[in-house]
Amino acid sequence: MAHFGVVAPAFFSHFNALEALAGELAARGHRVTFLQRPDAAAFLRDPLAAFHAVGADRYPAGSLAASLRRAANPGGPLGLRGVILDMARSTDMLCHALPRAIDALGIDAIIADQMEAAGGLVAEGLGIPFVSVACALPVNREPGIPLPVMPFAYADDARGHQMVEGSTRVYDWMMGPHRRSIDANARRLGLGGRGALHECLSPLAQVSQTIEAFDFPRRALPPHFHHVGPLRRPNGRGSAPDHAPMPAIAPGRPFVFASLGTLQGQRFGLFKRIATACRALDAQLLVAHCGGLDAGQERALERHGATWVCAFANQGAVLAHADAVVSHAGLNTVMDAISARTPILALPIAFDQPGAAARVVHAGIGLKASPRFAGSATLRGQLARLLGESSFATRLEAMSSSVETAGGAARAASIVESALGLGQVRESVAAGG
Repeated sequence: MAHFGVVAPAFFSHFNALEALAGELAARGHRVTFLQRPDAAAFLRDPLAAFHAVGADRYPAGSLAASLRRAANPGGPLGLRGVILDMARSTDMLCHALPRAIDALGIDAIIADQMEAAGGLVAEGLGIPFVSVACALPVNREPGIPLPVMPFAYADDARGHQMVEGSTRVYDWMMGPHRRSIDANARRLGLGGRGALHECLSPLAQVSQTIEAFDFPRRALPPHFHHVGPLRRPNGRGSAPDHAPMPAIAPGRPFVFASLGTLQGQRFGLFKRIATACRALDAQLLVAHCGGLDAGQERALERHGATWVCAFANQGAVLAHADAVVSHAGLNTVMDAISARTPILALPIAFDQPGAAARVVHAGIGLKASPRFAGSATLRGQLARLLGESSFATRLEAMSSSVETAGGAARAASIVESALGLGQVRESVAAGG
Protein backbone atom coordinates (compact mmCIF):
# COMPACT_ATOMS: atom_id res chain seq x y z
CA MET A 1 0.00 0.00 0.00
CA ALA A 2 1.15 3.54 -0.74
CA HIS A 3 1.38 6.74 1.26
CA PHE A 4 -0.12 9.63 -0.76
CA GLY A 5 0.54 13.28 -0.11
CA VAL A 6 -2.21 15.68 -1.21
CA VAL A 7 -1.20 19.19 -2.27
CA ALA A 8 -4.02 21.66 -2.89
CA PRO A 9 -4.71 25.37 -2.45
CA ALA A 10 -6.01 26.32 0.98
CA PHE A 11 -9.67 26.54 -0.03
CA PHE A 12 -12.47 24.51 1.54
CA SER A 13 -14.05 23.54 -1.80
CA HIS A 14 -10.80 22.00 -3.06
CA PHE A 15 -10.15 20.14 0.18
CA ASN A 16 -13.78 18.96 0.14
CA ALA A 17 -13.44 17.30 -3.26
CA LEU A 18 -9.99 15.86 -2.66
CA GLU A 19 -11.05 14.53 0.72
CA ALA A 20 -13.54 12.31 -1.08
CA LEU A 21 -10.76 10.84 -3.21
CA ALA A 22 -8.54 10.54 -0.14
CA GLY A 23 -11.25 8.67 1.73
CA GLU A 24 -11.66 6.21 -1.13
CA LEU A 25 -7.94 5.57 -1.27
CA ALA A 26 -7.78 5.18 2.52
CA ALA A 27 -10.65 2.71 2.44
CA ARG A 28 -8.52 0.61 0.05
CA GLY A 29 -5.70 0.48 2.57
CA HIS A 30 -3.54 3.41 1.48
CA ARG A 31 -2.40 6.25 3.72
CA VAL A 32 -3.28 9.81 2.72
CA THR A 33 -1.85 13.01 4.21
CA PHE A 34 -2.79 16.56 3.22
CA LEU A 35 0.11 19.04 3.28
CA GLN A 36 -0.63 22.75 3.66
CA ARG A 37 -0.27 25.77 5.93
CA PRO A 38 -1.43 25.14 9.52
CA ASP A 39 -4.86 26.82 9.29
CA ALA A 40 -5.95 24.52 6.44
CA ALA A 41 -6.28 21.65 8.90
CA ALA A 42 -9.73 23.03 9.75
CA PHE A 43 -10.96 22.05 6.28
CA LEU A 44 -10.49 18.32 6.89
CA ARG A 45 -13.38 16.38 8.41
CA ASP A 46 -12.84 12.77 7.36
CA PRO A 47 -10.89 10.82 10.01
CA LEU A 48 -9.44 8.63 7.26
CA ALA A 49 -7.34 11.59 6.02
CA ALA A 50 -4.33 12.94 7.95
CA PHE A 51 -2.91 16.46 7.92
CA HIS A 52 0.68 17.67 8.14
CA ALA A 53 1.33 21.39 8.55
CA VAL A 54 4.09 23.03 6.52
CA GLY A 55 5.22 26.63 6.22
CA ALA A 56 4.33 27.69 9.74
CA ASP A 57 7.27 30.10 9.71
CA ARG A 58 5.68 32.03 6.83
CA TYR A 59 2.04 31.34 7.65
CA PRO A 60 1.46 31.23 11.42
CA ALA A 61 -1.86 30.10 12.82
CA GLY A 62 -4.61 32.61 12.13
CA SER A 63 -3.08 34.05 8.95
CA LEU A 64 -5.31 32.24 6.45
CA ALA A 65 -8.38 34.38 7.18
CA ALA A 66 -6.84 37.47 5.56
CA SER A 67 -6.01 35.53 2.39
CA LEU A 68 -9.54 34.16 2.18
CA ARG A 69 -11.00 37.65 2.60
CA ARG A 70 -8.87 38.92 -0.30
CA ALA A 71 -9.91 35.96 -2.44
CA ALA A 72 -13.59 36.51 -1.67
CA ASN A 73 -13.49 40.26 -2.38
CA PRO A 74 -10.56 41.14 -4.64
CA GLY A 75 -12.20 44.41 -5.67
CA GLY A 76 -10.24 46.41 -8.25
CA PRO A 77 -6.84 45.82 -9.89
CA LEU A 78 -4.88 46.30 -6.66
CA GLY A 79 -7.03 43.77 -4.83
CA LEU A 80 -6.71 41.28 -7.69
CA ARG A 81 -2.96 41.71 -7.65
CA GLY A 82 -3.04 40.90 -3.94
CA VAL A 83 -4.79 37.60 -4.69
CA ILE A 84 -2.21 36.77 -7.37
CA LEU A 85 0.62 37.59 -4.97
CA ASP A 86 -0.99 35.28 -2.39
CA MET A 87 -0.95 32.48 -4.99
CA ALA A 88 2.69 33.17 -5.81
CA ARG A 89 3.77 33.19 -2.17
CA SER A 90 1.86 29.99 -1.41
CA THR A 91 3.48 28.18 -4.33
CA ASP A 92 6.90 29.39 -3.23
CA MET A 93 6.32 28.30 0.37
CA LEU A 94 5.17 24.84 -0.67
CA CYS A 95 8.02 24.34 -3.13
CA HIS A 96 10.48 25.06 -0.32
CA ALA A 97 8.70 23.16 2.46
CA LEU A 98 7.32 20.07 0.74
CA PRO A 99 10.55 18.18 -0.03
CA ARG A 100 11.52 17.92 3.64
CA ALA A 101 7.97 16.96 4.68
CA ILE A 102 7.68 14.35 1.93
CA ASP A 103 10.94 12.78 2.98
CA ALA A 104 10.12 12.85 6.70
CA LEU A 105 6.68 11.31 6.20
CA GLY A 106 7.81 8.66 3.74
CA ILE A 107 5.35 9.77 1.06
CA ASP A 108 5.42 7.62 -2.09
CA ALA A 109 3.29 9.66 -4.50
CA ILE A 110 1.54 13.01 -4.79
CA ILE A 111 -2.05 13.89 -5.61
CA ALA A 112 -1.66 17.41 -6.98
CA ASP A 113 -4.55 19.82 -7.37
CA GLN A 114 -4.23 21.50 -10.79
CA MET A 115 -4.63 24.92 -9.16
CA GLU A 116 -1.47 24.56 -7.04
CA ALA A 117 1.65 24.21 -9.17
CA ALA A 118 3.84 23.16 -6.23
CA GLY A 119 2.45 19.62 -6.07
CA GLY A 120 3.55 18.70 -9.58
CA LEU A 121 6.78 20.68 -9.47
CA VAL A 122 8.04 19.14 -6.24
CA ALA A 123 6.98 15.62 -7.17
CA GLU A 124 8.76 15.88 -10.52
CA GLY A 125 11.80 17.46 -8.91
CA LEU A 126 12.03 14.64 -6.34
CA GLY A 127 11.40 11.97 -8.97
CA ILE A 128 8.24 10.59 -7.34
CA PRO A 129 5.04 9.89 -9.31
CA PHE A 130 2.08 12.22 -9.18
CA VAL A 131 -1.47 12.49 -10.48
CA SER A 132 -3.15 15.82 -11.25
CA VAL A 133 -6.73 16.49 -10.17
CA ALA A 134 -8.92 19.31 -11.51
CA CYS A 135 -11.28 20.24 -8.68
CA ALA A 136 -12.15 23.43 -10.60
CA LEU A 137 -12.42 23.68 -14.38
CA PRO A 138 -9.40 22.01 -16.01
CA VAL A 139 -6.49 24.36 -16.74
CA ASN A 140 -5.42 22.29 -19.77
CA ARG A 141 -5.01 24.70 -22.67
CA GLU A 142 -5.78 24.28 -26.33
CA PRO A 143 -6.46 26.67 -29.22
CA GLY A 144 -9.97 28.09 -29.32
CA ILE A 145 -10.92 27.09 -25.75
CA PRO A 146 -11.40 30.10 -23.42
CA LEU A 147 -9.46 29.88 -20.17
CA PRO A 148 -11.57 28.89 -17.13
CA VAL A 149 -11.52 32.46 -15.78
CA MET A 150 -12.93 33.94 -19.01
CA PRO A 151 -16.67 34.70 -19.23
CA PHE A 152 -17.23 34.55 -22.96
CA ALA A 153 -18.87 31.81 -24.97
CA TYR A 154 -17.23 29.21 -27.16
CA ALA A 155 -17.02 30.16 -30.83
CA ASP A 156 -15.13 28.04 -33.34
CA ASP A 157 -14.42 30.84 -35.78
CA ALA A 158 -11.71 33.39 -36.47
CA ARG A 159 -13.13 36.00 -34.11
CA GLY A 160 -13.58 33.44 -31.34
CA HIS A 161 -10.00 32.25 -31.68
CA GLN A 162 -8.76 35.85 -31.62
CA MET A 163 -10.67 36.48 -28.38
CA VAL A 164 -9.11 33.40 -26.80
CA GLU A 165 -5.60 34.38 -27.90
CA GLY A 166 -5.97 37.98 -26.77
CA SER A 167 -7.54 37.17 -23.43
CA THR A 168 -4.90 34.53 -22.76
CA ARG A 169 -2.11 37.06 -23.33
CA VAL A 170 -3.77 39.49 -20.91
CA TYR A 171 -4.25 36.76 -18.32
CA ASP A 172 -0.64 35.61 -18.56
CA TRP A 173 0.55 39.19 -18.16
CA MET A 174 -1.61 39.70 -15.07
CA MET A 175 -0.36 36.43 -13.59
CA GLY A 176 3.26 37.61 -13.84
CA PRO A 177 4.05 37.22 -10.11
CA HIS A 178 2.73 33.66 -10.12
CA ARG A 179 4.58 32.85 -13.34
CA ARG A 180 7.85 34.09 -11.84
CA SER A 181 7.30 31.99 -8.71
CA ILE A 182 6.63 28.87 -10.76
CA ASP A 183 9.64 29.50 -13.00
CA ALA A 184 12.08 30.22 -10.17
CA ASN A 185 11.06 27.13 -8.22
CA ALA A 186 11.06 24.89 -11.28
CA ARG A 187 14.64 25.93 -12.05
CA ARG A 188 15.67 25.49 -8.41
CA LEU A 189 14.24 21.96 -8.51
CA GLY A 190 16.22 21.21 -11.66
CA LEU A 191 13.27 21.14 -14.05
CA GLY A 192 14.08 23.98 -16.41
CA GLY A 193 11.70 26.80 -17.23
CA ARG A 194 7.99 26.58 -16.44
CA GLY A 195 5.55 29.45 -16.28
CA ALA A 196 1.93 28.42 -15.84
CA LEU A 197 -0.31 25.87 -14.19
CA HIS A 198 -0.91 23.89 -17.37
CA GLU A 199 2.84 23.24 -17.58
CA CYS A 200 2.85 21.49 -14.20
CA LEU A 201 0.44 18.62 -14.91
CA SER A 202 1.02 14.89 -14.56
CA PRO A 203 2.25 12.81 -17.50
CA LEU A 204 0.71 9.74 -15.84
CA ALA A 205 -2.92 10.62 -15.13
CA GLN A 206 -5.12 13.70 -14.95
CA VAL A 207 -8.53 13.48 -13.30
CA SER A 208 -11.33 16.04 -13.58
CA GLN A 209 -14.55 16.57 -11.63
CA THR A 210 -16.22 17.56 -14.88
CA ILE A 211 -17.94 15.39 -17.46
CA GLU A 212 -17.14 15.71 -21.15
CA ALA A 213 -20.63 16.92 -22.06
CA PHE A 214 -20.31 19.94 -19.75
CA ASP A 215 -17.10 21.38 -21.14
CA PHE A 216 -16.63 23.24 -24.41
CA PRO A 217 -15.69 20.90 -27.30
CA ARG A 218 -12.20 19.60 -26.58
CA ARG A 219 -9.90 18.14 -29.24
CA ALA A 220 -6.49 18.08 -27.61
CA LEU A 221 -6.81 16.58 -24.13
CA PRO A 222 -4.08 14.02 -23.44
CA PRO A 223 -5.01 10.33 -23.54
CA HIS A 224 -4.38 10.08 -19.80
CA PHE A 225 -7.06 12.72 -19.02
CA HIS A 226 -10.19 11.30 -17.37
CA HIS A 227 -13.58 12.91 -16.72
CA VAL A 228 -14.87 11.19 -13.57
CA GLY A 229 -17.61 13.58 -12.46
CA PRO A 230 -18.13 14.92 -8.93
CA LEU A 231 -15.79 13.71 -6.20
CA ARG A 232 -18.11 13.08 -3.28
CA ARG A 233 -18.00 11.03 -0.07
CA PRO A 234 -20.14 7.90 0.19
CA ASN A 235 -22.86 7.84 2.83
CA GLY A 236 -22.08 11.34 4.05
CA ARG A 237 -18.84 10.27 5.77
CA GLY A 238 -17.03 13.34 6.99
CA SER A 239 -19.88 15.64 5.99
CA ALA A 240 -20.08 19.17 7.35
CA PRO A 241 -21.58 19.56 10.81
CA ASP A 242 -24.67 21.61 11.59
CA HIS A 243 -26.57 20.96 8.39
CA ALA A 244 -30.01 22.48 8.70
CA PRO A 245 -32.79 19.90 8.45
CA MET A 246 -34.60 19.57 5.14
CA PRO A 247 -37.38 22.18 5.12
CA ALA A 248 -41.02 21.22 4.81
CA ILE A 249 -41.52 22.16 1.17
CA ALA A 250 -45.13 22.98 0.33
CA PRO A 251 -46.46 21.20 -2.76
CA GLY A 252 -47.79 23.23 -5.66
CA ARG A 253 -45.27 26.10 -5.37
CA PRO A 254 -41.78 26.29 -6.89
CA PHE A 255 -38.85 25.61 -4.61
CA VAL A 256 -35.57 27.48 -5.23
CA PHE A 257 -32.23 26.91 -3.51
CA ALA A 258 -29.65 29.74 -3.32
CA SER A 259 -26.02 29.32 -2.31
CA LEU A 260 -22.95 31.40 -3.15
CA GLY A 261 -20.40 28.96 -1.76
CA THR A 262 -18.08 29.09 1.21
CA LEU A 263 -16.18 32.24 0.17
CA GLN A 264 -19.04 34.41 -1.10
CA GLY A 265 -21.75 33.74 1.48
CA GLN A 266 -21.42 37.21 3.02
CA ARG A 267 -23.05 38.92 0.01
CA PHE A 268 -26.22 40.03 1.76
CA GLY A 269 -27.26 42.48 -0.96
CA LEU A 270 -27.20 39.78 -3.65
CA PHE A 271 -29.15 37.36 -1.48
CA LYS A 272 -31.70 40.13 -0.88
CA ARG A 273 -32.23 40.58 -4.62
CA ILE A 274 -32.65 36.83 -5.01
CA ALA A 275 -35.21 36.76 -2.18
CA THR A 276 -37.16 39.66 -3.70
CA ALA A 277 -37.24 37.86 -7.07
CA CYS A 278 -38.52 34.65 -5.50
CA ARG A 279 -41.23 36.50 -3.59
CA ALA A 280 -42.47 38.01 -6.88
CA LEU A 281 -42.69 34.48 -8.33
CA ASP A 282 -44.43 33.09 -5.23
CA ALA A 283 -41.52 30.66 -4.98
CA GLN A 284 -40.25 29.05 -1.80
CA LEU A 285 -36.60 29.96 -1.23
CA LEU A 286 -33.94 28.30 0.92
CA VAL A 287 -30.78 30.39 1.36
CA ALA A 288 -27.58 28.73 2.61
CA HIS A 289 -24.95 31.38 3.34
CA CYS A 290 -22.18 29.09 4.69
CA GLY A 291 -21.74 31.21 7.79
CA GLY A 292 -21.33 34.49 5.92
CA LEU A 293 -24.34 36.27 7.46
CA ASP A 294 -25.37 37.09 11.00
CA ALA A 295 -28.73 36.47 12.66
CA GLY A 296 -30.04 39.95 11.86
CA GLN A 297 -29.26 39.52 8.19
CA GLU A 298 -30.95 36.13 8.20
CA ARG A 299 -34.14 37.70 9.57
CA ALA A 300 -33.91 40.53 7.03
CA LEU A 301 -33.74 38.02 4.18
CA GLU A 302 -36.87 36.33 5.48
CA ARG A 303 -38.64 39.70 5.45
CA HIS A 304 -37.57 40.21 1.84
CA GLY A 305 -38.92 36.87 0.67
CA ALA A 306 -36.69 33.99 1.77
CA THR A 307 -38.73 31.15 3.22
CA TRP A 308 -35.80 29.60 5.10
CA VAL A 309 -32.28 30.87 5.82
CA CYS A 310 -29.47 28.74 7.26
CA ALA A 311 -25.69 28.56 7.37
CA PHE A 312 -25.29 25.11 5.85
CA ALA A 313 -27.67 22.81 4.03
CA ASN A 314 -27.24 19.27 2.75
CA GLN A 315 -26.68 20.45 -0.80
CA GLY A 316 -27.23 17.14 -2.55
CA ALA A 317 -30.47 16.45 -0.72
CA VAL A 318 -31.79 19.98 -1.22
CA LEU A 319 -30.96 20.04 -4.93
CA ALA A 320 -32.80 16.76 -5.37
CA HIS A 321 -36.00 18.62 -4.39
CA ALA A 322 -35.26 22.04 -5.91
CA ASP A 323 -36.89 23.30 -9.10
CA ALA A 324 -33.97 25.70 -9.67
CA VAL A 325 -30.73 26.73 -8.00
CA VAL A 326 -29.19 30.20 -7.87
CA SER A 327 -25.44 29.77 -7.58
CA HIS A 328 -22.10 31.52 -7.92
CA ALA A 329 -21.29 28.79 -10.49
CA GLY A 330 -18.68 27.10 -8.34
CA LEU A 331 -17.92 23.76 -9.97
CA ASN A 332 -18.98 21.70 -6.95
CA THR A 333 -22.45 23.24 -6.95
CA VAL A 334 -22.78 23.08 -10.74
CA MET A 335 -21.91 19.37 -10.85
CA ASP A 336 -24.26 18.63 -7.94
CA ALA A 337 -27.03 20.48 -9.77
CA ILE A 338 -26.39 18.48 -12.94
CA SER A 339 -26.50 15.26 -10.95
CA ALA A 340 -29.83 16.32 -9.40
CA ARG A 341 -31.23 17.55 -12.76
CA THR A 342 -31.75 21.05 -11.33
CA PRO A 343 -31.64 24.07 -13.71
CA ILE A 344 -29.01 26.66 -12.78
CA LEU A 345 -29.09 30.44 -12.60
CA ALA A 346 -25.37 31.23 -12.54
CA LEU A 347 -24.14 34.45 -10.93
CA PRO A 348 -20.34 34.11 -11.39
CA ILE A 349 -18.16 36.16 -9.06
CA ALA A 350 -14.50 35.05 -9.24
CA PHE A 351 -11.96 32.36 -10.10
CA ASP A 352 -13.27 29.86 -12.68
CA GLN A 353 -16.90 30.80 -12.04
CA PRO A 354 -17.24 32.95 -15.19
CA GLY A 355 -16.02 30.02 -17.27
CA ALA A 356 -18.35 27.60 -15.51
CA ALA A 357 -21.28 29.96 -16.10
CA ALA A 358 -20.42 30.20 -19.79
CA ARG A 359 -20.41 26.41 -19.99
CA VAL A 360 -23.77 26.21 -18.19
CA VAL A 361 -25.28 28.37 -20.91
CA HIS A 362 -23.43 26.53 -23.69
CA ALA A 363 -24.78 23.21 -22.43
CA GLY A 364 -28.33 24.59 -22.25
CA ILE A 365 -28.77 23.61 -18.59
CA GLY A 366 -29.22 27.09 -17.19
CA LEU A 367 -28.84 30.84 -17.59
CA LYS A 368 -26.42 33.42 -16.27
CA ALA A 369 -26.66 36.97 -15.00
CA SER A 370 -24.35 39.56 -13.48
CA PRO A 371 -24.12 39.30 -9.69
CA ARG A 372 -23.28 42.99 -9.57
CA PHE A 373 -25.72 44.55 -12.01
CA ALA A 374 -28.70 42.18 -12.28
CA GLY A 375 -31.60 43.59 -10.28
CA SER A 376 -34.41 41.58 -8.74
CA ALA A 377 -36.55 42.07 -11.86
CA THR A 378 -33.86 40.52 -14.06
CA LEU A 379 -33.37 37.66 -11.64
CA ARG A 380 -37.14 37.12 -11.52
CA GLY A 381 -37.28 36.89 -15.31
CA GLN A 382 -34.39 34.43 -15.48
CA LEU A 383 -35.88 32.26 -12.76
CA ALA A 384 -39.27 32.32 -14.47
CA ARG A 385 -37.63 30.89 -17.59
CA LEU A 386 -35.86 28.17 -15.63
CA LEU A 387 -39.07 27.21 -13.87
CA GLY A 388 -41.26 27.37 -16.96
CA GLU A 389 -39.24 26.11 -19.94
CA SER A 390 -38.86 22.35 -20.34
CA SER A 391 -35.72 22.50 -22.51
CA PHE A 392 -33.47 22.86 -19.47
CA ALA A 393 -34.81 19.69 -17.86
CA THR A 394 -34.44 17.79 -21.14
CA ARG A 395 -30.77 18.64 -21.45
CA LEU A 396 -30.14 18.01 -17.77
CA GLU A 397 -31.65 14.55 -18.05
CA ALA A 398 -29.07 13.43 -20.59
CA MET A 399 -26.19 15.14 -18.78
CA SER A 400 -27.18 13.67 -15.42
CA SER A 401 -26.92 10.20 -16.89
CA SER A 402 -23.32 10.99 -17.83
CA VAL A 403 -22.60 11.95 -14.23
CA GLU A 404 -24.09 8.70 -12.97
CA THR A 405 -21.81 6.62 -15.18
CA ALA A 406 -18.66 8.76 -14.81
CA GLY A 407 -17.47 6.89 -11.73
CA GLY A 408 -16.74 9.67 -9.23
CA ALA A 409 -14.28 9.17 -6.39
CA ALA A 410 -14.20 5.38 -6.75
CA ARG A 411 -13.14 5.55 -10.39
CA ALA A 412 -10.67 8.35 -9.63
CA ALA A 413 -9.03 6.14 -6.99
CA SER A 414 -8.78 3.28 -9.46
CA ILE A 415 -7.18 5.59 -12.02
CA VAL A 416 -4.65 6.71 -9.43
CA GLU A 417 -3.81 3.12 -8.50
CA SER A 418 -3.52 2.10 -12.15
CA ALA A 419 -1.34 5.06 -13.13
CA LEU A 420 1.05 4.32 -10.29
CA GLY A 421 1.04 0.56 -10.79
CA LEU A 422 -0.53 -0.16 -7.42
CA GLY A 423 -2.24 -3.53 -7.29
CA GLN A 424 -4.80 -4.81 -9.76
CA VAL A 425 -6.47 -2.39 -12.16
CA ARG A 426 -10.06 -2.08 -11.06
CA GLU A 427 -12.98 -2.48 -13.40
CA SER A 428 -14.17 1.06 -12.82
CA VAL A 429 -11.10 2.47 -14.64
CA ALA A 430 -12.53 1.15 -17.87
CA ALA A 431 -15.84 2.99 -17.44
CA GLY A 432 -15.73 5.97 -19.80
CA GLY A 433 -13.00 8.45 -20.62
